[in-house]
Amino acid sequence: MNGFDKYFSSLKGREVAVLGMGVSNLPLARLLVSRGAIVTAYDKKPPRELGQEAMELLEKGVKFVSGENYLSDIREDIIFRTPGLLPTAPELIAAKERGAHITSEMELFYELCPAKTVGITGSDGKTTTSTLISEMLKKAGFRVWLGGNIGTPLLDKIPEMTENDVCVTELSSFQLMDMERSPDIAVVTNLAPNHLDKHGSMEEYCQAKKNIFLHQSENGVLVLNADCAVTAAFAPEAKGSVRLFSRKGEVGCGTWLEDGRLVSNIGGEKKTLFAAGDIRIPGLHNVENYMTAASAVFDLVSSDHMKAVAVDFGGVEHRLEFVRELRGVKYYNSSIDSSPSRTSAALGVFDKKVIVIVGGSDKNISFDSLGETLCQKAKAVILAGQTGEKIALAVRSAESYCEGAPVICNGENVVNAVSVAADLAKEGDVVLLSPACASFDAFKNFDQRGKVFKKAVLDLN
Repeated sequence: MNGFDKYFSSLKGREVAVLGMGVSNLPLARLLVSRGAIVTAYDKKPPRELGQEAMELLEKGVKFVSGENYLSDIREDIIFRTPGLLPTAPELIAAKERGAHITSEMELFYELCPAKTVGITGSDGKTTTSTLISEMLKKAGFRVWLGGNIGTPLLDKIPEMTENDVCVTELSSFQLMDMERSPDIAVVTNLAPNHLDKHGSMEEYCQAKKNIFLHQSENGVLVLNADCAVTAAFAPEAKGSVRLFSRKGEVGCGTWLEDGRLVSNIGGEKKTLFAAGDIRIPGLHNVENYMTAASAVFDLVSSDHMKAVAVDFGGVEHRLEFVRELRGVKYYNSSIDSSPSRTSAALGVFDKKVIVIVGGSDKNISFDSLGETLCQKAKAVILAGQTGEKIALAVRSAESYCEGAPVICNGENVVNAVSVAADLAKEGDVVLLSPACASFDAFKNFDQRGKVFKKAVLDLN
């Protein structure tokens, strides 16, 4: 009996709690039920509001506890938490104190996965880097499983995996916070203040990210951003080997940008991988994403395969995604930009000032540096969402701000902001959705926000 079957057989007839019925936990609950566990699902929403899959679980005997105080009486000894419910929640602390085992779909995946694992975390660039690593590995002939925070749960796919496969997982700080297992190859793209509405401090946020490598063996590989002081400082804590990447200069072991080429020195031999100009998706930050990916898979993928991906790969939806050109105005969707640093990077891609739509839910992070960037890179700033006024204040308080440069408009919401942008735009302009904030003030997630933006753009006439 393999590890997967052995684990789930051990749960037959036992009471298990699944906290939060989101993307990863719905299939987890289904898997638990299919293996004979007695499952109670805890969620603020009742099953009828959670969709058809939840209703099917209800019919299969899953008990649902819902309402404002849905976590007040957790009695089970095996508890799977959703990533958005942090282990610091009082109810989880109380459960742990009484002896309950608290885990998650992702931690269990790492415990049971038979394949080689690559994990990617960071404040920015996680999804693009995860996708690039996946594409490079596929080009090299590997069977690849891509999932985690990128949207596809992988736990129930384990029976189909072999030790010759590679699993690439994007990991958020919420998933990593109490993880006691790390991937074989761990990548930290960068770290900047983010999710401080959930994490008590920047220190807690960074500590959560460290779990991506703290549990590696001496055979582990850790890829770090040499240009980010926070991530570079992680290197002494690594148990395995460390590879750095930098767009500023040569590193001892890793990948860097030299005379317009991506160059690696891993294993003691300097090697040119491909030209930065081969990369189809725009922006220096994407050159950085390629350096990150190349460092991670250097032992597994040839430079020819890396170059083939650079030439062919057109980007990920909602990441500087070209939507349409109308009357000489180009519209781009970068709804994934949920932090000020991501928006600054997106603005840096364009060689002209753009009309940018910003704003969303408030994560209690500063917009001061973004305000200065908007003054330098934006022709107009259109506010849409909860944080609109905070961003407007940051722009007006910036050292380089002059009245009307940039123009600041209240778009109220994404759909109306598109109309405001279209009215302002002249031939040759660029309109960019790059919110610098999460989407939860008005949308389920950034994907929904991006799709609403694209529809509004396509509806323009």
